[in-house]
Amino acid sequence: MPGQPRRAFAMTPGDVRLKGVNWGGLKTLYVKEVRRFFKVQTQTIWAPAVTTLLFLVIFSVALGGASRQVMGVPFPSFIAPGLIIMAMIQNAFANSSFSLLVGKIQGTIVDYLMPPLSVGELIAGLIGASVTRAVLVGCAVWLAMALWPGVDVRVIHPLSVIWFGLMGSLLLSFLGLITSIWAEKFDHAAAVTNFVVAPLSLLSGTFYSVEALSPLFRGISHANPFFYVISGFRHGFLSEADSPILFGAVLLLVLNLALFALCYGLLKSGWKIKN
Repeated sequence: MPGQPRRAFAMTPGDVRLKGVNWGGLKTLYVKEVRRFFKVQTQTIWAPAVTTLLFLVIFSVALGGASRQVMGVPFPSFIAPGLIIMAMIQNAFANSSFSLLVGKIQGTIVDYLMPPLSVGELIAGLIGASVTRAVLVGCAVWLAMALWPGVDVRVIHPLSVIWFGLMGSLLLSFLGLITSIWAEKFDHAAAVTNFVVAPLSLLSGTFYSVEALSPLFRGISHANPFFYVISGFRHGFLSEADSPILFGAVLLLVLNLALFALCYGLLKSGWKIKN
């Protein structure tokens, strides 16, 4: 009304001031996480490429080289796709399992909790950076193998490569984030890496076809979700797979949705972070 003083618009504590997605905050968190691992790209991107290439050379020489064939292709070309995706998922786990953990140890966890980011935005920023690192590592490994003589890494089915590469990276990123929430020191995260991620990766059919295993161990392999990641990703290069492609694609999608819900619930409750 004219002649009446204006009253300041006040908001009570706890009222939500930002509506919709905080794109600026989400971008800032994502860029921060990407810059963190990119500053040491020799260690986080190029070193895995060299290590994975050594795996290829050693196993190819030790197990007969191009003279040995698996699923109708030379052995080096058979294991190359599995090595690419194995490097991707292991680095996705390494990235997401470090973020919140180092914040808890160094006392800087408030840097993740104080900004006006929702739980979903926090998860998207952390997981997005982990998937980015996985893609960069995968490209570096693919390039190294493409330049190596005797290895054929031509992509035949791009959709299989993209889908299973993305699903595998998300799977390990969510697992790494859960580890980062649960762990209280680096030894805890290392234990998950050594006793969960590494065994499941190596026993997923990367270096062999599960069809050559006994029925018991074949059944155990089919219970390993990493197996469907390896098999589906390999299908993109060889047009051959040890598992039904559609079943593996749907299974990994369901697992990722379940892990996302678990991550959301843990972060929402503040378990091991705010408590």
